[in-house]
Amino acid sequence: MPEPSRGLLLAGVGGQGVILASMIVADALVRAGYDVKQSEVHGMAQRGGSVFSHIRWGSNVDSPLVPTGSAEVLAAFEWAEAIRWVEYVRDGGAVVADIRTIVPPGSCTDTRSWVTRYPTIDTGLFTGRHLKTRLIDASATAADLGNARAANSVILGSVAAFLDIDDVHWEAAIASLVPQGTVEVNLAAFRAGRTVSDAAIPQAVPDPEGFSGPHQIEIRHDWCKGCDICSRFCPEFCLDVDIDGKLVVVNSDACTGCRLCEILCPDFAITIRPPLEPAVAAGSAEALRSDT
Repeated sequence: MPEPSRGLLLAGVGGQGVILASMIVADALVRAGYDVKQSEVHGMAQRGGSVFSHIRWGSNVDSPLVPTGSAEVLAAFEWAEAIRWVEYVRDGGAVVADIRTIVPPGSCTDTRSWVTRYPTIDTGLFTGRHLKTRLIDASATAADLGNARAANSVILGSVAAFLDIDDVHWEAAIASLVPQGTVEVNLAAFRAGRTVSDAAIPQAVPDPEGFSGPHQIEIRHDWCKGCDICSRFCPEFCLDVDIDGKLVVVNSDACTGCRLCEILCPDFAITIRPPLEPAVAAGSAEALRSDT
């Protein structure tokens, strides 16, 4: 009698590498000798849209779609997607979820009052179903290795811990599919994901009342291609692309920290940080004066 097929779901937000990750999973399963079927929705693969992929494998698979309540593993690249798809996991199954939150742009339109309806991170979501869970900070782990864009490989490493697939197949799939020049960092990220510890869950804090002061805008110019998405969506007109195609900050004092630019950047080239404490800001200003 043939072995029953099993299923896995990957879900996240456009720009996180969900589709590439699903291709790597499918390739690793094929290398391990399974019949594999894969289906994905990637029409929203631009930054901000929900993206997901179904994968089923076994000795003979007829359909790629994973029925509700049957998945062995859910790999959620973003917290809201974990909530959206957790019902697809079987009792006793596993959930790997990145604690990163990507608040949809529509929730950020009121950038001065900071009222959003984004769900808080709550581990109680999984306890009633007796699910095995790993809540990780994949972006931080990948950044420690030198490239935050390898976060999807960190997640795959954590997923691999729940599947009986030899690492040689995983690593061969990664090496064959990731962009040229990123093989080593992605392999390192995968290995780190195998053993990464559960992340500390950030404590919910009340929304600030009104504008809390200008936030810091950091730009990685070596990653930025000057596509102009960020400057077009910035509600406070803090950014612009100059005549040479270089992204510049033109009004840093107006940044409210809505993070639309960070969320929508397809190249992870922008980071928004909280306002400096007054003493620190004064010290920075004094340092600038002394440098000049």
